[in-house]
Amino acid sequence: MAGNGLENTGGEFSFSAAAAREALPRITTEKGGKSPASRDVCHDDTAPRVYFQTIDELHSLQKKRSAPTTPLKDGGAGGFIGTSGPTTPVAGETMLQSVSASLASLTRETGPKLIRGDPTSTAKVAHVPQTPTSLPAADVSDSALKFTHVLHNLSPAELYEQAIKYEKGSFVTSTGAIATLSGAKTGRSPKDKRVVKDETTASELWWGKGSPNIEMDEQTFLVNRERAVDYLNSLDKVFVNDQYLNWDPENRIKVRIVSARAYHSLFMHNMCIRPTPEELENFGTPDFTIYNAGKFPCNRFTHYMTSSTSVDINLGRREMVILGTQYAGEMKKGLFGVMHYLMPKRKILSLHSGCNMGKDGDVALFFGLSGTGKTTLSTDHNRYLIGDDEHCWSDAGVSNIEGGCYAKCIDLSREKEPDIWNAIKFGTVLENVVFDEHTREVDYTDKSVTENTRAAYPIEYIPNSKIPCVGPHPKNVILLACDAFGVLPPISKLNLAQTMYHFISGYTALVAGTEEGVKEPRATFSACFGAAFIMLHPTKYAAMLAEKMQAQGATAWLVNTGWSGGSYGAGSRIKLAYTRKIIDAIHSGSLLNATYRKTEIFGLEIPNEVEGVPSEILEPMNAWEDKEAYQDTLLKLAGLFRNNFETFTSHTIGDDGNLTEQILAAGPNF
Repeated sequence: MAGNGLENTGGEFSFSAAAAREALPRITTEKGGKSPASRDVCHDDTAPRVYFQTIDELHSLQKKRSAPTTPLKDGGAGGFIGTSGPTTPVAGETMLQSVSASLASLTRETGPKLIRGDPTSTAKVAHVPQTPTSLPAADVSDSALKFTHVLHNLSPAELYEQAIKYEKGSFVTSTGAIATLSGAKTGRSPKDKRVVKDETTASELWWGKGSPNIEMDEQTFLVNRERAVDYLNSLDKVFVNDQYLNWDPENRIKVRIVSARAYHSLFMHNMCIRPTPEELENFGTPDFTIYNAGKFPCNRFTHYMTSSTSVDINLGRREMVILGTQYAGEMKKGLFGVMHYLMPKRKILSLHSGCNMGKDGDVALFFGLSGTGKTTLSTDHNRYLIGDDEHCWSDAGVSNIEGGCYAKCIDLSREKEPDIWNAIKFGTVLENVVFDEHTREVDYTDKSVTENTRAAYPIEYIPNSKIPCVGPHPKNVILLACDAFGVLPPISKLNLAQTMYHFISGYTALVAGTEEGVKEPRATFSACFGAAFIMLHPTKYAAMLAEKMQAQGATAWLVNTGWSGGSYGAGSRIKLAYTRKIIDAIHSGSLLNATYRKTEIFGLEIPNEVEGVPSEILEPMNAWEDKEAYQDTLLKLAGLFRNNFETFTSHTIGDDGNLTEQILAAGPNF
């Protein structure tokens, strides 16, 4: 593929240790419907905000009345157990100085004076080293004279106590998990996400039509950073996590998360890779830092702000600032976006996918939007789970970016998802669920707070997880689509150009009946099956995927988990048992020896038979009684694919553009 002009981004990525770049000239942006923020992009965890008049009204949605009611007690339980500070052995003074530097304000050369441990249990402050400052005494603000207590990498038990004691709305459920509320925002706020556009990112990142990257200038970022840092410095205590991203030890990234809530600290403890005590002691300077001011809002009159929420990434400063939202998923997905920028610079492909491995070492990647069955199909008791959401594919193989799982739990049941059900125990964070006031049993069917209820837990809570979360090169790349139009085959084999086309398209369909007045399925496209998180142009990730597949001899498959015999309302959904048989045949390699025939319009190769799957459903047209309706629906879906792909046709890959022509030719032909 290299000879076909695949684009490789060059060089190892290295962060500059210099101070902030000079502020760029102000950049004007379009407002309203013309803004990139207003365009429809498929997201997997966006949710409408919760409207309430008082905090008590919000909390009332969280607990269901039962008899007898739980008696209310004043005063709470015993004190914080961490009386001697963090339980992990760290070089205390060095760590404090490093955190102080992270929390340095732009208007002051030093950060706050920091103390280890909880303010309610730390009796002395005389041991705090005095950090020299070159600023005259008259320029030192009151906030610079106060002490801020650092709760650094606390254990889950310590974070439980902090949350229950100080954060209203935090409760222990019947299984031992901690249930908490994320406030008004129960999903990500993609319209409020900003990326600094500077002299470097202006040419590197994907901007403009279809892009999730909404620009801001560096000066505005610094204004928001100052606001967040000043808020954190004003608190009596802050929670600090020093952790890793990427299980590949040669390419892991050190991240520091500074937050105001114990819930956020426990969430990131679960979602990132947890250092050993020895690694933490020698952690050093982080590669990337998040300042999560949570409920503290941005100034809506600041340039580029469209609401009181702002989630800002500055790749040059290696920093992320969160204002006006307490939804923890902003931190997870923000770091995923950073990895989508950093890893390709090292010629490592970052992927929004599930990943598992067979007992013989065969690895499979699963791509799919919400509702396609990605989580269900990648969770297989006969295979090892490498990860459920975020991965890297390097020259050494695959590695999970995260140290935990972030599972949807609406309508969760022990029968359908036993592994996730059993993972909801002590240490797990449950977001925005409703539970019985007396028994503390969670009702996963209740959407009183939000439909986007979530569970965050360490990956080792899944019994067949592979620790460390790394594996050899993938043999199979599985693209999942829930085609509610009912015209895509249940299984088809893709060539490299088709793989790139369908990977860039990122198709699934929403079924009719979800909204009043909707009479037919609605196609949804999300580039690279994760458009909300990618930083570079989608064709760059697609080219890297094809290059790695060709180098390692991997095969790509398009699997339809949606409808057969007609569209939604007329046909029927393909049975999960049939889809599992198809996935088993992919894993076993038996489909490589099958005979194939090519479909019209999309030109997909479909096998003549798959063991355990009725042959009449393998060819979609055969399953339709009304052949004319099938043709009309097929042409309609093909047109939707073509219209969506027009966003990407102006971007060439390589000097001669031949590969771009190959990708376009791999789309529907009619």
